[in-house]
Amino acid sequence: MAQNKTRATDVSPNDYIAAIEPAQKRDDAIWLMQLCEELTGEKAKMWGPSIIGAGSYRYKQANGSEQEICLVSFAARKAAIVVYLGGVIPNQQQFLDKLGPHKMGKGCLYIKRLEQIDSKILKQLIEFSMVATRKKYPD
Repeated sequence: MAQNKTRATDVSPNDYIAAIEPAQKRDDAIWLMQLCEELTGEKAKMWGPSIIGAGSYRYKQANGSEQEICLVSFAARKAAIVVYLGGVIPNQQQFLDKLGPHKMGKGCLYIKRLEQIDSKILKQLIEFSMVATRKKYPD
């Protein structure tokens, strides 16, 4: 069976972050990596070539195979930082309304600059995402 492309690698997230330009996006990535580690109590890892995440959980795919993926994660893309939110977050829109400038996809929160958003609200959204994911995929 095919393996998930997004899996933990041996690449250092610090080395990856050091190469991010511009400096503001690099600083945002450092802050987010530290937040991921704080919330999970685990060191961040690279997941695939461009996602930084901490913690992990296992889930079963429709074909029956089990995969492991990071519990909290983000990617520093060219256009924006993408924070991946999983599970159903109660009252999510109310939090998003208070967050600041962003775009929201199905499970992807796009933020251009962290200095423009409320970091406490972002932390709450990530915490709620962790709870929802752990509820859906208990160990």
